[in-house]
Amino acid sequence: MLDLSRLRALHAVSVHGSVSAAALALGYTPSAISQAIAKLERETRTTLLERRGRGVVLTDAAVHLTRTARELLVLVERAETELEERRGLPTGRLTIGAFPTAARDLLPGVLARLAREHPTVDARMTEVDPHLSVGLVAQGAIDLAVAHDWDISPLPAPDGMERVTLGEDRCDVIVPAGHPLAERDALVPMDLPHQRWICQPPGSICHDWLVRSLRATGHEPDLVHQVAEYQTQLALVAAGLGIALVPRLGRGPLPSGVTAVRLEPVPVRRLYAYWRVGAARRPAITETVRLLRAAASAG
Repeated sequence: MLDLSRLRALHAVSVHGSVSAAALALGYTPSAISQAIAKLERETRTTLLERRGRGVVLTDAAVHLTRTARELLVLVERAETELEERRGLPTGRLTIGAFPTAARDLLPGVLARLAREHPTVDARMTEVDPHLSVGLVAQGAIDLAVAHDWDISPLPAPDGMERVTLGEDRCDVIVPAGHPLAERDALVPMDLPHQRWICQPPGSICHDWLVRSLRATGHEPDLVHQVAEYQTQLALVAAGLGIALVPRLGRGPLPSGVTAVRLEPVPVRRLYAYWRVGAARRPAITETVRLLRAAASAG
């Protein structure tokens, strides 16, 4: 008989693309994941992973087996949801994916309160960009995603998913204190094209939004420094190396030497929680979403 935990390990490798990423998502060590798959290979008398360069790829047999694993995991999730619903209390492991500023600002308080009020819930968070987190929920790799989109770049809800709006996050233009724009009460998009910009790297939803917005003015943006952490962006602005568009969520106090200036119309990020339809009645998810909404509204 195939072991479900080993099938879960193989499924995680197929979703996350590597043994180390699968281990991080499941809360195990890479060695434990490798051992689980090695045992699954012995059980099935089949090679499931092949080395390619420094990584691994799934064999054709493994791809077929992961489809079956996914179906089994859906059935297990349904059974666990029904049991948890009958108990009426949040319980069990809950895996959450959250974008960086939500992980810094929203999740610590929510996770602490969840642990305090519902100690039988084993909540585990992974930081992940919204472009990826919603797909991970759809694939069954995580249970809940805290994601965002921009007003001009909506993030859809895939089939089989539910979502709720948690709130909005507004953004400001951050400039060095001695910059000519620092004296303005407000800015408009046509004030921005010829500036030197500090922003997130390509592939992130925030990078895509900024580039699209600046190109809408008829100019190609000058992106001089591209870093993922907003705190690093603020440090670069404070050094006089450019300007940045930074959300208020998770921003914290501004360092000395920088000024926040309002942009009109104000750029808005909408915050969401996503989960699978099959888990919609699970008390651990409904309670976590409730706490997330309360934390977002309080902020």
